[in-house]
Amino acid sequence: MADIVNPQITDAVTQTNVKILGESPGLAMGNLYQATAQALSLAAHNAASAQQNSSTVLQATTTQGVALLYGVDTAATAVGITEILGSNKPAYP
Repeated sequence: MADIVNPQITDAVTQTNVKILGESPGLAMGNLYQATAQALSLAAHNAASAQQNSSTVLQATTTQGVALLYGVDTAATAVGITEILGSNKPAYP
């Protein structure tokens, strides 16, 4: 026996298939744009974090360099004073 399907059911299934096929390209492009935007924002966040970390390292390096420069001057002065005070020779001949 031939099975007869109600024409309303056939019409509903057909309309659903057409709707899905019609929306697929738009949804695919929307997903692509959303993934691209998320990847770009993550890259920008990583760049900002790297810049902040390098700024911290550069500030610490500058501080250490300045402290070294001040320390060299103090060490040279201390050596000079030790030579002057430690010897029995007069400071001016």
